[in-house]
Amino acid sequence: MTAALAEKHGTDAARPSAEDSRPPSPHRTRPGRERAFDDVPRWQIYVPLGVYLVFTLVPFYWMFLFAVRPSGSTSLVPWPMTGEHFSKVWNERSFAVFFQNSMIVGVCTLISTTLVALAGGYALARFNFKIKNAFMLALLCSQFIPGALMLVPLFEIFKNLQMINSLGSVVIAETVFQLPLSIILISGFIKNVPVTLEEAAWVDGCSRFRAFCAVVLPLLRPGLIAVGSFAFVHSWNHFLFALMFLSEQDKQTIPVGLNTLIGADSVDLGALAAGGVIAAVPVVIVFAFIQKWLITGFSAGAVKG
Repeated sequence: MTAALAEKHGTDAARPSAEDSRPPSPHRTRPGRERAFDDVPRWQIYVPLGVYLVFTLVPFYWMFLFAVRPSGSTSLVPWPMTGEHFSKVWNERSFAVFFQNSMIVGVCTLISTTLVALAGGYALARFNFKIKNAFMLALLCSQFIPGALMLVPLFEIFKNLQMINSLGSVVIAETVFQLPLSIILISGFIKNVPVTLEEAAWVDGCSRFRAFCAVVLPLLRPGLIAVGSFAFVHSWNHFLFALMFLSEQDKQTIPVGLNTLIGADSVDLGALAAGGVIAAVPVVIVFAFIQKWLITGFSAGAVKG
């Protein structure tokens, strides 16, 4: 009987309990370390976020309020609403033409920047040449040059090419200043695509271009959307190039059109706010539809494929 009890106790001691079989918790393995996130009260997270949200949304609400509020009204609630300011800037102040010109510049800049950055990024990611590091350094250093410093040289170049007062001059200038960062970003995305995928396509008889279009290009969709969207938004909001290279009213863009609403002695706040709402709507729509692609594009370099 004593032997049986000893054998029973020995078996129980050798068998791990259910609690011991559970995976060790990181808090139990490091008992001296505080739980940094779970111990923070929720109000310490939501209050700063709420304050930041208020500071972000109040200017937009104020602009919307002036845009839909009747002239002379001082109400803080947009009721009754009116569309007189939108009708005024769209029809009387030629904002329909400004909107069309901005859309042409934005879409053309998006396409040209994406195509050139795709070719340059692929060359940097897949080929080795002697001045590769120097070229990358030059691309990075170009980001420190303000666009205002290049206005006079660009103006002289476009003047000799007879491109002053042409939307093409603005597209070229915007594309040139968007390319360095875009090439660097696209190059990083392409480096995350294993070259063995292209080599397998080459073995199957594909040319380099066909293998790139069939294998690499579909995997670059988040990066291309991120680069293209920022090129569009930057060209849509940029004021300086359109002001310097476009002189006729029927060629001006929305930022320059908004500047024309500010007079020397008075400002039509309702019309200015309505123009601001018109200028902001396309940007809001673009980011609303591509936000998931932007997040994927920014995190694409975190995991090597």
